[in-house]
Amino acid sequence: MDLSPFFCYNACMFNLLEPYFLTFVALFVAVDSLGNVPIFISLVEGMTKKDRRRVISDSVTTATVVALIFMFVGKVVLRLIGITISDFQVAGGALLFIISARLLLPGSGKGFLAEGHGRDLGVFPMGTPLITGPAVLTTTLILVDSYGLVPTFFAVILNMLVVWITLVRADVLLKLFGQNGLRAIAKIMYILLAAIGVMMVRKGILTTVAANLLER
Repeated sequence: MDLSPFFCYNACMFNLLEPYFLTFVALFVAVDSLGNVPIFISLVEGMTKKDRRRVISDSVTTATVVALIFMFVGKVVLRLIGITISDFQVAGGALLFIISARLLLPGSGKGFLAEGHGRDLGVFPMGTPLITGPAVLTTTLILVDSYGLVPTFFAVILNMLVVWITLVRADVLLKLFGQNGLRAIAKIMYILLAAIGVMMVRKGILTTVAANLLER
């Protein structure tokens, strides 16, 4: 029995779905849905269920709109001001590493991003910078350049759906994992985010070096 068509089909499906999987995972790490749960609970403490739903709706809407706008026009803006993707990879990767390193320090967390929040906390600080912050914007732009617009678009939408689910079930997740459990998961995400930052810097430098060598 010839199984080559079966293996060929599986290989084709894997190649087709691989960009969608890789973009989703990279953005999932950058968004850090579970890491936002304790901050969300502290921000909405004392609110009614109706107000909580409004904050969740505002948060996810704002985060999605900001991410999609940057995804579609970010590259154009960079080109207008003379910044190459390689430049952005190095700067963005370094920024991701610095953010991750700060979040990994003992006693640190995303709380510093939530300082000075006002009434519209669904827009700020939840929507941006807690959900869609520098890490998500940087990762999104690099993913568009690496895997294309369509996989990145679906990755953004799916990750925002994950964010919505985690915020709606925030109390359940807190009871399930506990404060320390969520912190531990968040720390693992920050390590992965730091690794992604290093990878971006490495790719940016290698691309720049290769481009300079070709020009000679």
